[in-house]
Amino acid sequence: MGTSERVLTLYDRPMWAALEQGRLELQCCAACGRFRYPPGPACPDCLSLDYRWQPVSGHGTILSWVVFHRQYFDDHPPPYNAVAVQLAEGPIIVSNLVGAEPAGSWIGAEIEIFCRTHGDRIQHAVRLRGDGQTHPGSDNR
Repeated sequence: MGTSERVLTLYDRPMWAALEQGRLELQCCAACGRFRYPPGPACPDCLSLDYRWQPVSGHGTILSWVVFHRQYFDDHPPPYNAVAVQLAEGPIIVSNLVGAEPAGSWIGAEIEIFCRTHGDRIQHAVRLRGDGQTHPGSDNR
């Protein structure tokens, strides 16, 4: 199995460009103000085609999580985790929790997003809010 590749489409190229600059930006509907992810042509609430890219706060909570003990991608040796995070602005993204793990259930744990180098690209990751430590491969932006 080859190294995992990011998906680049017309609608998510600005998100990846912002990540390269160390920030997470998402589409925001110009008509109703709803943030959306994944990026797309129309607002799912009001169907407006007008949008702008705006930075998000980087704060959220863990909705779900899993730890993989089998290797599925060359660049993700086990064990590694995946977390579904609801951002303060509403959208749900999937990322990796880096650093300290919550005691007990991870659900409801408050996180913050940061950018880190993974292979040859910059991508987002999350850490427990208030962790603030430097993590391997992180730019801590």
